[in-house]
Amino acid sequence: MEASSLWGTMILPWIIRIAIALVIFYVGRIVVKMIVGFVEKMMRARAMDEILIKFLSSILRWVLLLFVAIAALSQLGIDTTSLVALLGAAGLAIGLSLQGSLGNFAAGVLLIIFRPFTKGDFVEAGGASGVVDNISIFTTTLRTPDNREVIVPNGAILGNNITNFSALPTRRVDMVFGISYDDDIRKAKALLEEIIAADERILAEPAPVVALGELADSSVNFLVRPWVNAADYWAVLWDTTTAVKLKFDEEGITIPYPQMDVHLGKEG
Repeated sequence: MEASSLWGTMILPWIIRIAIALVIFYVGRIVVKMIVGFVEKMMRARAMDEILIKFLSSILRWVLLLFVAIAALSQLGIDTTSLVALLGAAGLAIGLSLQGSLGNFAAGVLLIIFRPFTKGDFVEAGGASGVVDNISIFTTTLRTPDNREVIVPNGAILGNNITNFSALPTRRVDMVFGISYDDDIRKAKALLEEIIAADERILAEPAPVVALGELADSSVNFLVRPWVNAADYWAVLWDTTTAVKLKFDEEGITIPYPQMDVHLGKEG
C-alpha cells in the first residue's frame, strides 16, 4: 500500500506534469515556428529588406521561445515569477559584464532601422571594405573583392564613418595624367577628350571634365573626371588608363618620370 500510495500521490503526478511540460515545449516550438514563418511571409509581402526580415525574425523567435520555456516550467510547479525576477537580475549582471556586446547589439538595431547600407552594397566601414553579405545582431559580414570574409563588430561600424559606394546609381572617376613640360598641352587635351568621347560607358550628363589642373614639379597634370554608372567604375578607370598610355605613346606625348635639375657652380 505504501508503494501504491507513493506511486499515486507522488510519482504519477510528476510523470504527468513532466509529460505535459514536454508537450507544451514541443508544441510551443512548432507554434513559434509557424508564427515566425507567418510574420516573415507578411514582411516579404511588404517588400521589406531581407536583412531586416532575418533580424526581426530572430528577435521574435527568441522572445517567443522564452515564453514557451516559462510556460513549460510553470507546469512543473516552478515559481515563474521568481524565475523572471532571477532572469532579470542575471540579465542586468550579464549586461554590465558585456557592455561591449550590448553596444554592438544596439548598433545592429540602429543599422537595421536607419539602413545606411543593405545586402549587396559595396561599403567602407569599421576599418574594412567589401560587399555586405549579412547584418546580424552583433556583427556585419563583408566579402572583399579578393573573396575574403571580414566580420566587423556593429559598434565599430556605427562609431565611425560609413562610405557606401553603391548608394547612388552613378559615380565620378577621378584620374590624373601628367605630360612633359616640352609637350603640346593643346594636343594632349584633345587626345584625352577624344579617348573620353569614344567610350560609350561614359555618361553625357553630367558632362565629363578634362582640364589642366596643376603645374607640378616634374609634369603638367591634366584632371580627367568622367561620370559613369556605378557598375562601370573600375572597368572605365582601368581601360581609360590603358588607352591614355597607348595613345600618348602613339602621338609622341611623354609621361615624365619624377626628376630634379641640379645645377653645380664653381667657387671663386
